Amino acid sequence: MSVFPIYWMFVVATRSSDAMGQVPPPVTPGGNLPGNLDRLFANTDAHFLTGMLNSAIVAGSVTVSVVFFSSLAGFAFAKLRFRGSNALLLVIIATMMVPTQLGVIPLYMLMTDLGWNDQLQAVIVPGLVTGFGVFMMRQYASQAVSDELIEAARVDGCGTFRIFRSVVAPALRPAAAVLGLLTFMTTWNDFLWPYAVLNDPENPTVQLSLRALSNGYYQDMSQVFTGTAIATLPLLVVFVIFGRQIIGGIMEGAVKA
Repeated sequence: MSVFPIYWMFVVATRSSDAMGQVPPPVTPGGNLPGNLDRLFANTDAHFLTGMLNSAIVAGSVTVSVVFFSSLAGFAFAKLRFRGSNALLLVIIATMMVPTQLGVIPLYMLMTDLGWNDQLQAVIVPGLVTGFGVFMMRQYASQAVSDELIEAARVDGCGTFRIFRSVVAPALRPAAAVLGLLTFMTTWNDFLWPYAVLNDPENPTVQLSLRALSNGYYQDMSQVFTGTAIATLPLLVVFVIFGRQIIGGIMEGAVKA
């Protein structure tokens, strides 16, 4: 039941818009996919290829940054002792309690002061680190990495970053895969913030391109479904890749145990 709407989306993407009103609805692919793709990529209002490229840049940059910095911060909060760590962790947790919508206006004003409106860095920079990512990696690191292992690495002469790279990072791989998957999906599907700061219709993200397809008095639903199907494919690919890493990390941990 969960998969059928996604499957039907791909079915309509291969048919004409008349398939939306057929009773019973068609459940087999048609032969209109090449024509739908041609009309989708030729749509000068949506700039779909540009939106796909921009979303790939934004989601990829944010995902790599969130996983890297959250892993470092999670390791520091879980295994390093420094003054004010508990208070700082509470501040980070408190940021998770603030709804995203409350920060749109002041963040938009900041992007305006920096002159970043209509530029991709306005979408990328605010999401480079997340409180959820830091808290998640901190919780996982506190259980997955033993203090004895870190002390043994220090006795062998490893510095803090060498310990993170050689000892902690491999142990955090399953959690990093989950965090990367969630971050990529959230960033790829984000609509509100790109809609606020990317006012140039020729420089959209993929979600803004999909909005342009469904905007107006007449909606070509086969084109909308084709665009939605194409925009969903990267998420499916990332899910398969990260899913294999998650399973591999769990199995590796089970074998070591």
